[in-house]
Amino acid sequence: MAPVKYRVGTASWTDPTLLRAGFYPATAKTAEARLRFYAEHFDTVEVDSTYYALPSERNAELWAQRTPDAFCFNIKAFALLTGHAAETRTLPSVLKELLPPDDRRQPRVSHPPAEVVELSFEMFRSALQPLRGAGKLGCLLFQFPPWFTALPQNEAYIDLCRHRLPDDHLAVEFRHASWFDGRTQRTLDFLRGHGLSLVCIDAPAAPSIAKPPWTATDNVAYVRLHGRNRRTWYQHEGTAAERFKYLYSDDELEGCAQRVRQLRAANVVQVIFNNCYGDYGVRNARTMQHLLRGGDETRR
Repeated sequence: MAPVKYRVGTASWTDPTLLRAGFYPATAKTAEARLRFYAEHFDTVEVDSTYYALPSERNAELWAQRTPDAFCFNIKAFALLTGHAAETRTLPSVLKELLPPDDRRQPRVSHPPAEVVELSFEMFRSALQPLRGAGKLGCLLFQFPPWFTALPQNEAYIDLCRHRLPDDHLAVEFRHASWFDGRTQRTLDFLRGHGLSLVCIDAPAAPSIAKPPWTATDNVAYVRLHGRNRRTWYQHEGTAAERFKYLYSDDELEGCAQRVRQLRAANVVQVIFNNCYGDYGVRNARTMQHLLRGGDETRR
């Protein structure tokens, strides 16, 4: 059988703590130079900025131009597409105009009208066309909120996401344990039936944190390593980098690598380090590359 392709990278290449950590050479002073340097070391990245604001087609064009042919971008879905609130100021004017006047004056949009969500999907899909056309679009990451529980209406919404983005790889990260407590097989069957990738995670051990099995439900498997800092996991203040401040030990990474190697049912395994504080993510990603090297393993 064909070998499994392992892609290893980080969530973001522009976090301020990373810029201060010494990963980039002093000569990499621009966004273009930093992306080109990052792409010399890794062949994949997760773009998290698209969660906070809809992506622009111009940025997608530049990303495609500034990276090697074999590089790919995994794009985190915009907040309104996954049931999260979005900052009103980040919305394009065409979306703001569709909001009721009272909502338009609020700092955050929590319950947008259906037409706002529908247009957000279309703008999100359209903006990524340069990456799609260049063959550099990896997965679209749909990270659903902790209150998104295993209910029929939520399954129906995931099905709607699949239909609105029919030509793309969608990876689904569940953060409520109900998707796996006593119904793991149903969740896996649902994802397989809809051509969706389950996001396998490494995270702190706590009863309230979902524990999806490490298994492939589509031909692309997606792994996110969040770190194991339980103390900061529930913090709402500070930055995402501070919340996921955790440096994996070599022994911990070897354990994670063993689990990654078990995902042989997939053709491609995306391994993304979300412990994005300082250079923690890039250091751990380099070690994981070494552990999986030679590791484009034949599936059994």
